[in-house]
Amino acid sequence: MKIGFIGLGNMGSAAARNIQRAGFTLVVHDINREAGHMLVAQGAIWADTPAAVLEQVDVVFTMVFGPIQVEQVLRGPQGLLSVSCKGKAWVDMTTSAPQLMRELSVEFAAAGGMSVDSPVTGSIDSAIRGDMILFVGGTDAAVAHVTPVLKRVGVIRRVGQYGNGYVAKLVNNQLWLVHAAAIGEAMVSAKVAGLEPDVWWAAMKGGAAESFVMQHDVPSIFAGHYDPSFRLELCLKDLALIEELMQQTGIRHEMTQATHARFKEARERYGDGAGEMTVCKVIEDDAGVDLRVPGNWPAPWEVVHPSEA
Repeated sequence: MKIGFIGLGNMGSAAARNIQRAGFTLVVHDINREAGHMLVAQGAIWADTPAAVLEQVDVVFTMVFGPIQVEQVLRGPQGLLSVSCKGKAWVDMTTSAPQLMRELSVEFAAAGGMSVDSPVTGSIDSAIRGDMILFVGGTDAAVAHVTPVLKRVGVIRRVGQYGNGYVAKLVNNQLWLVHAAAIGEAMVSAKVAGLEPDVWWAAMKGGAAESFVMQHDVPSIFAGHYDPSFRLELCLKDLALIEELMQQTGIRHEMTQATHARFKEARERYGDGAGEMTVCKVIEDDAGVDLRVPGNWPAPWEVVHPSEA
C-alpha cells in the first residue's frame, strides 16, 4: 500500500516516520512545508494539497490541530472530498468532535471510501518509539484493511464503530488533564508542609495516586521546562471539546470545568506556547515555592531509542 500523511507536527511527523521506516511509500503534506523536509529527505514524496495526497495513495492519515482543520482537509476546495475517494481509506488521528467526524465518515463513504478513527494517547517519546495507544473505531473490514499500517504506529485498542475512538480520546484526556491540574496542588501542599518534591514523588509512585502523569510528566516540573512538547494551546482545545461532549451528554462535570478554568489561568500567565504542566506552576508561583529539583531530568523525547540510533 501507498500511504499518505497529512499533518506533520510533533506527533504526526513521528508517526509518519515509523510508517516510512516500515518500508511503505509515503506521500506527505502540511500547511508548513518545512515540517516535511526531514521525511522528504528520507524518501517521502511531497504533495501540495490534501487532494494531491489522496490521488497518489491507498490510505491517507490525518493528524491536525482540531475540528476546523479536519473539516478543511476534507471539505475544503482542495480537500480529500474534492477528488475520487473510491477504494481509498481515510484514518483520522486528530483529537476532534465525535459528531463532526461521524458526519465526515458518512460523506467519505458516500464518495466510495472507508473511514477509521484512530486518535492517539501517549507522548512524543511514545510516538517516536511507535507504541502510542490507538483508540480505533470503524467497521471490521475497514479496520482490518488499515491494521498493517496502524501496527507500525502504535498499539490498537478497538472501541467499536466509527466515532467511538473520538469519544474514548476525549474522556481519556479529561482524566489526564484533571490529574495534571490536581498534581500541582498536591505537590505544592506537600512541600509547604515539609515534604520535598523528589521525596514526595518517590513515595507516591506505585500507590493509589499512580498515573501516567505521575510517572511521565512530574519530572518536567523538576526540570523547570513543564513539558513544552504539548502546549497549553492544545490542552485548551481539548478541554473545550471535552466540555462540549459533557454538555451533549448532559453529565455533571464540575471537576472538568474547574480544570478548564485552571488551564485558562495558566495560559493567561504563561502564554499559549507554554508546556502543559505549567498548570501546576500557577499554584507553585502563588505559594511562592520552587518545585525544581537539582539533578539530571532528561526530557523523554531526548532519550534516543535504539531504532533511532
